[in-house]
Amino acid sequence: MTRIALLPSAYPPSVGGVEELSRQLALTLRDAGDEVEIWTSHLDHRDQASASEQDGVVVRRFPMPLPGLRPQSWPPVMSIGRRSLADLRRATETFRPDVLHVQCFGPNGVYATALSRSTRIPLVVSLQGETVMDDHDIFEQSHTMRFALRAGLRRASAVTACSRFTLDDATRFGLPPGAGEVVFNGVALDQPTGAVRVGDDQRYVLAIGRVVPKKGFDLLIEGFARIADRHPDVELRIGGAGSALADLTALAEAKGLGARVRFVGRQDRGDVAALMAGADCVVMPSRLEPFGIVVLEGWRAGAPVVATTHGGPPEFVDNGVTGLLVDPFDTDAVASALDRLLGDAALRKAIGAAGAEEVRRFAWPQITEQYRAIYRSVTPVTVSEG
Repeated sequence: MTRIALLPSAYPPSVGGVEELSRQLALTLRDAGDEVEIWTSHLDHRDQASASEQDGVVVRRFPMPLPGLRPQSWPPVMSIGRRSLADLRRATETFRPDVLHVQCFGPNGVYATALSRSTRIPLVVSLQGETVMDDHDIFEQSHTMRFALRAGLRRASAVTACSRFTLDDATRFGLPPGAGEVVFNGVALDQPTGAVRVGDDQRYVLAIGRVVPKKGFDLLIEGFARIADRHPDVELRIGGAGSALADLTALAEAKGLGARVRFVGRQDRGDVAALMAGADCVVMPSRLEPFGIVVLEGWRAGAPVVATTHGGPPEFVDNGVTGLLVDPFDTDAVASALDRLLGDAALRKAIGAAGAEEVRRFAWPQITEQYRAIYRSVTPVTVSEG
């Protein structure tokens, strides 16, 4: 049994990929016989450290502020930071973790690095593409975060990432070339996936995620516009919320697709599964995607998937077998992939079935065993005398 303090950048009730993967990892670790607590940040740095229980797992939240550009902000930040580090050290005395595991390096990673240094508890850092996919490009803007990530990678007893692409990018921050271990993200296979349509029997192409420029939904609309007349019974549905929604709505109108593109908003996990199960295909047209949990969710639903060639997906999608890989900047190629799938029911069925079989490799128990092996490799072995 290993005692793991899991430090994600965010945790439910916040919604997102890191939140869900951290929740699933914690639950699967517990089911495997380990002891796990979640240590994450308060959204409001003025809050005091607190503890609660979610899904039978202790969740501790700490203020984790970082200094800004204005010197006048430093004294209160340093005061809160020192208090939080003291609270974190008290948490280590209470829980006695064998390992500190950072999922997605942010302020959580800064505090975990300091905590590991002061307590000598082994640190594991798992990168989830934050260096390239942060909506505010924080690692390009903040010297503090660049410095902190370099320090965290130096301190870490093990570094993992969701793809080799992500590990390679981390060499910018001091990770030696070829170092680290790829641990793909997982998916809960028991999520309900009944083929439920949204109000009618309309055929549709589905894309879902944060509605931000990096997700490439504008490129998908451009591609869909090229083949919309060939498939007049098909609409495009885009799920999620974000800063690009108004621009995408305007683009759809400009392309004459106002009635053919439906923005369905943010969906909960069950709704996402139902939407995917009802789709003719699921498309992930990201300009860059470190991994792509959407692919796993599409596979789980039995839907044929079209994924970007930029980033991690080529590492686990077998082009033409478990999905179609396209360069989203080549909107003609996007259009061709859509046209090919929408016009061939047998191909949709074959690719969907292959994905549904492949997704078994990404079940959380299998992914969790990879992490457990890493924990064992960095945890000192105690030999009992007798």
